[in-house]
Amino acid sequence: MAEQKPTYYITTPIYYPSGKLHIGNTYTTVACDAEARYKRLMGYDVFYLTGTDEHGLKIEQKAEKLGKQPQEYVDEMAAGIKKLWKTMEITNDKFIRTTDDYHEKAVQKIFQKFIDQGDIYKGKYKGWYSVDDEEYFTESQLAEVYRDDDGNVIGGKAPSGHEVQLVEEESYFFKMSKYSDWLMNYYKEHPDFIEPHTRVNEMVNNFLKPGLEDLAVTRTSFNWGVKVPNDLKHVVYVWIDALSNYITALGYGSDDDSLFKKYWPADVHMVGKEIVRFHTIYWPIMLHALGLPLPKHVIGHGWLTMKDGKMSKSKGNVIYPETLVDRYGLDATRYYLLKAMPFGNDGVFSPEDFVDKVNYDLANDLGNLLNRTVAMINKYQDGKLVAQNDATTEYDDLEQTAANAIAEFKAEMDRVHFADALSAVWKLVARANKYIDETEPWVLAKDESKKAELSDVMTHLAKSLRIIAALIQPVMTHAPKEIVTQLGLEGTNLELTDLQFNDFPETAQVVAKGTPIFPRLDVKKEVEFIKSQMSANQKQKGRKAMEQAKKEAQKTMSEEETTGKKQIRIDVFDKVELKVAQITSADHVEGADKLLKFHMDDGTEDGRQILSGIAEWYPDPSVLVGKKVLIVANLKPRKMRGEVSQGMLLSAEKDGNVTVVTVPDSLVPGMGVE
Repeated sequence: MAEQKPTYYITTPIYYPSGKLHIGNTYTTVACDAEARYKRLMGYDVFYLTGTDEHGLKIEQKAEKLGKQPQEYVDEMAAGIKKLWKTMEITNDKFIRTTDDYHEKAVQKIFQKFIDQGDIYKGKYKGWYSVDDEEYFTESQLAEVYRDDDGNVIGGKAPSGHEVQLVEEESYFFKMSKYSDWLMNYYKEHPDFIEPHTRVNEMVNNFLKPGLEDLAVTRTSFNWGVKVPNDLKHVVYVWIDALSNYITALGYGSDDDSLFKKYWPADVHMVGKEIVRFHTIYWPIMLHALGLPLPKHVIGHGWLTMKDGKMSKSKGNVIYPETLVDRYGLDATRYYLLKAMPFGNDGVFSPEDFVDKVNYDLANDLGNLLNRTVAMINKYQDGKLVAQNDATTEYDDLEQTAANAIAEFKAEMDRVHFADALSAVWKLVARANKYIDETEPWVLAKDESKKAELSDVMTHLAKSLRIIAALIQPVMTHAPKEIVTQLGLEGTNLELTDLQFNDFPETAQVVAKGTPIFPRLDVKKEVEFIKSQMSANQKQKGRKAMEQAKKEAQKTMSEEETTGKKQIRIDVFDKVELKVAQITSADHVEGADKLLKFHMDDGTEDGRQILSGIAEWYPDPSVLVGKKVLIVANLKPRKMRGEVSQGMLLSAEKDGNVTVVTVPDSLVPGMGVE
């Protein structure tokens, strides 16, 4: 009887098909795919789920605007997303759509169970609703409030920047407040449930400690969604519908729940940081109310942003994965996505960085190592490799370096730290390149007595490249095959469970002429190409453009005359990176009467320290601890009185009094301000 493999269940969020997915959205799916591939290579029975969240008012409105039925619209969008995942060679085991019949039936059963056991009750809801976010907000949670001449609130903006509208309707509510204490205790007993750990503080301080409110879970103002059983005017609101996908995809609530019994609980839910709250507060409470175990880990990764902030079609700073794959290949695109994103923090995409990583990491380091190795084996050994001999050089530490790389790579992949895992592999790449320079095969080839030593050097390089090919398999889907093919090692074992340096055939014949697997890019040409793909087409032509420019110039001159301040262009202002941060500690700077030092939670793992000369107005700086503030995050660090300041704290001044600018508690540390 065959030994049963350990199971591993990993999920992406299900994507809202209101527009085309860009590389920021694609990151999550590629990251989960890399982890799924890794676990399969480690001998796991993997189930990898992704899909689309297809209900809601926004979809209904989008379809109506296009003159389509909602189902027709989401069918087209889901097909496009599936095509993208095929392009990215995503190995998901299932693609769930919330319009799938089995899912809708299961959601109705789940909803009815909550009603039957008293977790859901009917009431009336009045509050501010964002269609784009599919979320309700209280007035205090709004990032910006609009008032009429009498001071009455007439609208505003959600923390995301989207407009809200006042909604008053009958609704069903979930008793989230009932489970608040239980969830706090669960966090304490399971410290690795939410990763990175900074996200735990956000959930506790921003939502649980202030008091968890009951959640409105139905709407009556639109029809596109799962109907509430026995009360069909109500549509199940997005989060119960969407979050349930992780269990309904496995057959929960159906006649066949064998997959659910096999794979649940999930090992990893990977989500963007903007939806961590729903996955670490609402979803655990729902599961607990259903009597089900919770997922082992919820990983809230950062955003892949641009230099001017989060990717946005309106900014014209979006780049699509198909563009990069078509021009630079799938491997380069997948490698960049996983290397550019540090665990838990935001990554920054730039055309220059993309081209540099392709040129230096892939073409120069890995590609050149393969090219040189194949060329030298052909030149000095007629293309033949011999597994082992007794000759050695004084530089023969490649086996140990490879063993270290294997161990470090596995440890980082088990932690879902992709950039660090790739760095571990590139230590071996760098060492192998240096090994060539140290052993100088071209010198050994001139001395007949060094023939065995030369053969040993060639074999060591080939063995190193085989290890590298095996390790990069979860990330790059083509390069590993190319490497082993060029080395004549097709059919050799590349499983990661027991990967060994000396697990090597007795002999091998390399290809007669190697082909560069990562051609070097023309930096200027390719940077310009990527920039051209990112820019919004907002240019005006001819006389119209000249007239517009003249108007703008006249307006600027007029404003300067009336305000007395020099005007700046929007592209200059866009260089300033404003972020939300939460003050975690505040104190006086020793030896400085005016300076205070603040430690901030800015959404990064380590946070930051900022110095500010506001001691005169805050003699007891502890009053600011816990406040959420705005900071300039991209100022060059500077040193004052022996302390480093990593940014600027925004404050307002009136009649000689200075007040630190605070923001609503609903805003999350690390959130960009646009």
